[in-house]
Amino acid sequence: MKRLIDILDRDGRRSFVDIAREFGVSEAAVRKKVKKLVEEGIIKRFTVEVDPRGIGYSVVACIGVDTEPEKLVSAISLLKEDSRVRRLYASAGDHMLMLFSWFRRHGDMEEFVKELESMEGVVKVCPAIILERIK
Repeated sequence: MKRLIDILDRDGRRSFVDIAREFGVSEAAVRKKVKKLVEEGIIKRFTVEVDPRGIGYSVVACIGVDTEPEKLVSAISLLKEDSRVRRLYASAGDHMLMLFSWFRRHGDMEEFVKELESMEGVVKVCPAIILERIK
């Protein structure tokens, strides 16, 4: 199962026939296993990975956000609905929330950070610009 998940994680468009050939099983066996992984919620969805710079977003940022504990749920609700937030994670570590955003200009990111800082209950915002995805 781990090997199948690793293959799909690297290339979600890889054909079941190709995977079956690699495993030495039938295409139907691979299809059945993938269906089971989806039904069990192990595979949540199939998606694409986009190069934001290729579509005009010159700034990719990872932003840590801390809130007053009683304001965390409302901050999550607001951020989930914000189209500038591409990914949103609750975390244990340096920040309560980690979000990933794309911006066309540095000024757009700066404006967004100011908006985050002014949100009710937000106590800290720590943006980091992603220079390059390595893996």
